[in-house]
This record gives sequence, C-alpha cells and structure tokens, in this order.
Amino acid sequence: MKLLFIYFYFVILGFLYILMLPFLFLICFIKKYRRSIPSRFFLYKNPTFKNEKSIWFHACSYGEVTSLIPLIYALGNNNINVSVITKTGFDKACQICKNENIRFLPYEIFLPFWIRKQRTLIVTEAELWLMLFFVAKKKGIKTILINARISNRSYHRYKKFSWFYKILFSFIDEVHAQSETDKKRLLTLGARNIKVSGNIKSLLLPKVTKHYKINNIYKKVITLASTHIGEESAILEQLSFVDLSNTLIILAPRHPERFEAVHKLLQSWANANGKTYGRFSKEGFEAQNDVVLCDTMGELINIYAITNITILGGSFIEGIGGHNPLEPSAFNNSIISGKFFFNQKELYSKVEGIVICNIKEIASVLGGKLPKTSTTHLANGRDIIKSILSEQEKQELQ
Repeated sequence: MKLLFIYFYFVILGFLYILMLPFLFLICFIKKYRRSIPSRFFLYKNPTFKNEKSIWFHACSYGEVTSLIPLIYALGNNNINVSVITKTGFDKACQICKNENIRFLPYEIFLPFWIRKQRTLIVTEAELWLMLFFVAKKKGIKTILINARISNRSYHRYKKFSWFYKILFSFIDEVHAQSETDKKRLLTLGARNIKVSGNIKSLLLPKVTKHYKINNIYKKVITLASTHIGEESAILEQLSFVDLSNTLIILAPRHPERFEAVHKLLQSWANANGKTYGRFSKEGFEAQNDVVLCDTMGELINIYAITNITILGGSFIEGIGGHNPLEPSAFNNSIISGKFFFNQKELYSKVEGIVICNIKEIASVLGGKLPKTSTTHLANGRDIIKSILSEQEKQELQ
C-alpha cells in the first residue's frame, strides 16, 4: 500500500511538472532564479554526487547552510557534499566546501535517477521531501533529520496530513529535535528514534571578519536587522519620535533583492529627518553618514560587533516567524523584538534580556533603559556527530 501511494505521488508530481513548464521557463530569466531553476527543474549543470563514501548534507537556504558550519568542520569538509534549494544557500555552501561538491536539489521526479549511493544523508529542519528520503533509503543511504521543529502555527497543518508524514518518517532512520515539545509533536506524526539536541544554530559562535570603526561622535548604534517588507517603514516611523542625536542608524534588510526599494525608503526618511545617508556597498562607514543601508551580504555579524541596540526584524508582522537572536546576543546587544517569533522559540529561550513589544511601542521602549542580552544553554552537536560517524570513528572521537 505504501509503495502504491509513492508511485501515485510520483505520477502526480510528473503531471504538475508538465503543467508548470511554461512558468518555469519564464522565471528562468528572473535574476534571482537564473541559476537555481534551470539546475533544479532542468538539471542544467547539476550532475549527481559520485563519491559513495561521502556524507551528504541537504539544507534549504543561507541560514540553514550557515548553521551546518560547525558540523561540517567537525567532520572534515573534504568528504562532504551539500545540496540546497536557493542561490543564497548555494553561494554560502561554496564558501564552506569545494564548489564541485555543491548542488541544487533537483525537483522530486528527477531524484530516482539523480541520487547515487552516499554514506549518510543529513537533512535540516523542514526539508521534508518524500522522494528524497524514499530514494535515499532505496539506495542504501542512512537518513537523519536534524534541527527538526514544528511550531504551534504549523502543527495543525501537519496533523491534517499526518497520514502522509507517517509514510515519510518511515524512511527516516533518526531524528534530532530542537526541543521536547518538538519531539512530542514529531512522535504523533510517526517519527522514530528521536533525540533532543537543541537548535544547531546555537552551535555557531559568530566570528567577526572585519573590524569597523565609526566616528566618535556616535555614542550609540541602532541596527534594524533582517527586516521584511512592511517592517522598515513602521520602525522608521517610530524612530522619528526618538532623540537620535549622536546615533548611527544601520538598516540591513533580510532579502538582497529588496535593497533598491529599501534604499529609496531609507534615503527619503533620512532626508525628512535631517540625517545624512549612504549605502554601505559604496561608502562603508568612512563617509560618516548618520544613516547607512547595509546592502552587502555577509556583513551583519560585523555590524552587530559595533551595535548597541538591535531591532530584530521578521518578528513584528505575522507570517514570518522571527530570526536568530543568538547573533546579536553574542555581542551583548540590547535586543528589541516583536511577538511573532514562533519559528525561533527555541533560540529565543536561550537568550536572556530580549525586550518584546508591538511595533508601535518601539519609540517608548527606546526611551527607557534597555538590558544587555546574554546567551545560555547551547545545543548538543556531539550527539549529531556521533549519529553520523561509524563505530570506529566514534572511538577515535572519544
């Protein structure tokens, strides 16, 4: 019965692929998808992994790939393959492993022909592709799901399709959940061999790659970090009511494709408030502007190192679920967050001192005394490493 469903599922995927072909062809010309869509849906320059002894990590995008860094380095990255979904994830993976070991994960109908024998497949978070796990098991690959979580918001949706997930989890050998709550929810969906290892994003201690100096006239630096559409304008409106004398404002949007739109918004706000404005990609901090748009990827950690107060985006509007608070906390930033951080609850529980408020309360919160944050109770990556290693390698690790 299980195999019959999988064959039916495969046929449906094939039918959907045919229907999507015109749309897929058109979006190949959009800059954001120019590399990923041809690779994933047409296998353009996307050959299979060949080394049977390799360890294969799969992650979705930039953040998930970044979270794998401690595990990949601990295992030795010479024998590691990484597959991703997005271009930002691909670019980040190329910084960690050899370029020839990085791939875009193909659409599911291609996986039976694309996947070759690997030693172990480690999949992060919610990348629950049925054909990925099914084909991996058929090829004799050990399958592990790490950093698994199910938020309050998504649990009801998962339960509606629990029959589907019971089939999917039957092909996963081991699961590492972020919390006890996640473990209980995963059990109801058919997951087995579950260990609670915490959120692996807490394993990665942020490293400053460039040390920036700002003018001594700035006594305070406020960073609007990982913001989304709708958040920037509302937060900036609140900042208009705050005394920003001797304060440097830095805005780092979440998605690079929005840099131009945010540039226009931020420039207009700076002019209206009598502030000088510049773009980081053109002037850095050397021009001593009061307001700076961070429009360069990979600089946020360096900016946290010079920041006093972080207003953490993705949490002030519904539907996103928040972003990682560990990075600004590592530099003891004061953190202001919205209440919509359901995707990051486990990480938020590891940071003490976060101030939670509505977006219209930001001005009053900034007018008071803010606590510095600190991080506690980090994840256990050793259990995950042991699950991946052979018995002989485990003994060598002792």
